[in-house]
Amino acid sequence: MISIQSKWRYLFMFLGIQLVVMALLSREGYQKRVTYFIRIFRKPDTTGVSGRNHTSAGVIGGDVYANLSHLSKALSHGDGMPYCPKTSPLTGGPIHISFPSGLTISEVQRKNPLVVRGGRYRPPGCEARHRTAIVIPHRQREHHLKFLLYYLHPFLQRQQLSYGIYVIHQAGNYTFNRAKLMNVGFREAMREEDWDCLFFHDVDLIPEDDRNLYTCDTNPKHAAIAMDKFGYKLPYKMYFGGVSALTPLHYLKMNGFPNNYWGWGGEDDDIGVRVSLAGMYITRPSLKVGRYKMIKHKLDKGNDVNPKRFSMLAKTRQTWKMDGMNTVEYEIISRQYLPLYTNITVNIGTEHGL
Repeated sequence: MISIQSKWRYLFMFLGIQLVVMALLSREGYQKRVTYFIRIFRKPDTTGVSGRNHTSAGVIGGDVYANLSHLSKALSHGDGMPYCPKTSPLTGGPIHISFPSGLTISEVQRKNPLVVRGGRYRPPGCEARHRTAIVIPHRQREHHLKFLLYYLHPFLQRQQLSYGIYVIHQAGNYTFNRAKLMNVGFREAMREEDWDCLFFHDVDLIPEDDRNLYTCDTNPKHAAIAMDKFGYKLPYKMYFGGVSALTPLHYLKMNGFPNNYWGWGGEDDDIGVRVSLAGMYITRPSLKVGRYKMIKHKLDKGNDVNPKRFSMLAKTRQTWKMDGMNTVEYEIISRQYLPLYTNITVNIGTEHGL
């Protein structure tokens, strides 16, 4: 029979061993082990990416840079490169979005070491199945652009796309023309590479779910169908604003976008009508997947509401073949291949001509 003194001696020895083991473990290693044991007793993670937690509505998400750190520059491209999987193993669903005040463009560049000059990327280790150009109409929105680039680069890398980002910057202080800038972006992007798909992307919209694939469908696709601005619902059936995707064939079939919508409003609906008039229809992801967070801002100077938008929309059936890619005129002022994107500054003229 063990004496009381022996029991106490064994107890102190056991506690002493525990203290020594914990002292040998680093703080990080100890936390990882604690996390491991906690996960054993948690419900299984249904997103397929460890460390991601979200509600049924997908409100809480994971870090968009997770699972990208192991990708290496050392893996080069060659003729014998296998195709990437049809479904990327890097995607995991909802993404946590926030807008830290101290973010810098240098930090965005540091976190995306595989992005090369001009904002180009190809997945290391496999040949991308899709080549997507992102076209962003822009003027004096550098603060928003910084956040979009922070989230969009890893978002696209998770989908194992070959991609390039084009920022089409309207020169001057004349009235803004979003649709005409996108026509410019289409033409200039296609001059550089034979892209499979082009995404026309507002600078203030951040995708919240990486299962929202930035690839084209057999018909024009409206990607931003559930914005927080609209309570994560489609505001109306023919809405085609925010983020949309078209193949080069789609774009030319509908004669691109209108050039004559100066100021805010109307051009998205005109484009939606063009899709129908060209014999196509709009496809969309699910409301759960096509979620976007908008960076809050006031209406820009030089982008006042277009008072003519409703009367112009009423004439789209008569004007769509006469106003679009076949009539767009502009002057390239500069083309800069920056570390995170290609910046094309362009003079698109005014409402009264170039």
